[in-house]
Amino acid sequence: MDPEDKPRSSSDRSIALLIDADNVSHNKVAEILAELSKYGTANIRRAYGDWAGAGLKNWKEKLHDFAIRPIQQFSFSTGKNATDIALVIDAMELLYTQRPDAFCLVSSDADFTPLVMQLKANGLEVYGFGERKTPAPFVNACTAFLYIESLDEPLVPAAPLAQKAKPKKKAQAESSVEAAPDAKAAGRPLSQDTKLVTILRGAVEATAREDGWAAMSAAGIAARRQAPIDPRNYGVRNFTALFDATGLFEIARIENGQSYVADLRNKDRTLRPSR
Repeated sequence: MDPEDKPRSSSDRSIALLIDADNVSHNKVAEILAELSKYGTANIRRAYGDWAGAGLKNWKEKLHDFAIRPIQQFSFSTGKNATDIALVIDAMELLYTQRPDAFCLVSSDADFTPLVMQLKANGLEVYGFGERKTPAPFVNACTAFLYIESLDEPLVPAAPLAQKAKPKKKAQAESSVEAAPDAKAAGRPLSQDTKLVTILRGAVEATAREDGWAAMSAAGIAARRQAPIDPRNYGVRNFTALFDATGLFEIARIENGQSYVADLRNKDRTLRPSR
């Protein structure tokens, strides 16, 4: 979730933060709240679990520190997760009574996927946080999803213009920036991530002007509308670095500081974005 790509002002937005405490660690509460502050105020804060059990003892201090209301839920049957049901019931009640502007679900459990879809069907954005083990259906259903581990990982910033690589063509020397290194060196290059590349190319195509260039801010928003992409999940700081890291796009910055992106496959693009 990149603040550069927020679709609208967050100054007066109300967010309902619902935490599946049985399913996530207590260690990242501060970071999650800081992230949500970019999108609004989490004035409804609830954490669900069996607070009588020893498994949540480390959560209790966090509840006090961050004014999170604990919701007690006993397990009525062995092997059944009553916490999930309690969270879903509360979410639907909040939807029609408190009417927040958005929801945030903190869990790595794909069982919440239908809830996310229902909240979005009612016109609300749903921000998700969970571990990298979170199943894809839950991740993809959210408006934006950030892996909790990404809150700790070092990020690769976009390369400054002063550090341009020597391009093959003069035109590229004037407008390109050096590609950010692959953040996941042990895995496949981002250029081979078919889903990501398709989304990024679709975003550029949807927002490109007649000269073949798209404003980076518009392209980032268009990408986020297709899928819950957060550049930090790929080890980079923002969409400029994410587009650049694939090696499939040309990045340019004009005098006013505005960044533009173009698909390298588009041979009809101008040498520089027009003003």
